[in-house]
Amino acid sequence: MFKDELGVTGTNKDMRDGVETAPASFEEASINPDLIRREGFASEAEYRAYIATLGGDAPVGGIVEEPLQVSDGHALEGHLRDLREELENLHARLHVIQRQAATVVAENVRWADASAHAQLGNQPWLKLAGAMAATFVVTRGIRRLPLGAVATTALPLVVAAMNRKFAR
Repeated sequence: MFKDELGVTGTNKDMRDGVETAPASFEEASINPDLIRREGFASEAEYRAYIATLGGDAPVGGIVEEPLQVSDGHALEGHLRDLREELENLHARLHVIQRQAATVVAENVRWADASAHAQLGNQPWLKLAGAMAATFVVTRGIRRLPLGAVATTALPLVVAAMNRKFAR
């Protein structure tokens, strides 16, 4: 709604002073109100008849030299502009997704750190490194043991213990 128009909602009723706005130019004042159409036309014939009543006797030949030709280039440029806008939209959305992914990773790291502190107390990463080193050393030691000889010696003892248990 423009400033000069009075609102349909009735908010400007108090601002009316009884004076209507004047037409913008002399041409508007001299137009026959019966010729002004506010709605569309039902058919092409009705449109042509309306144009004829407005100024069918005006010479058009001297005014228009040649018809304006619309090339496919304009349509292609518009389509290209739309595609560029869509590409910019996708870049912006990708940037937002990257920021969200970075936030999620940072939060997961913070959560893992807090969880490690809760389970292992102070210096949890040092304690985890110590446990991993101890596991490595124990595994190396077990690999160096002659398990074949130990298993050969222990197997008859384990079988004898199981037989005694089942005999009861």
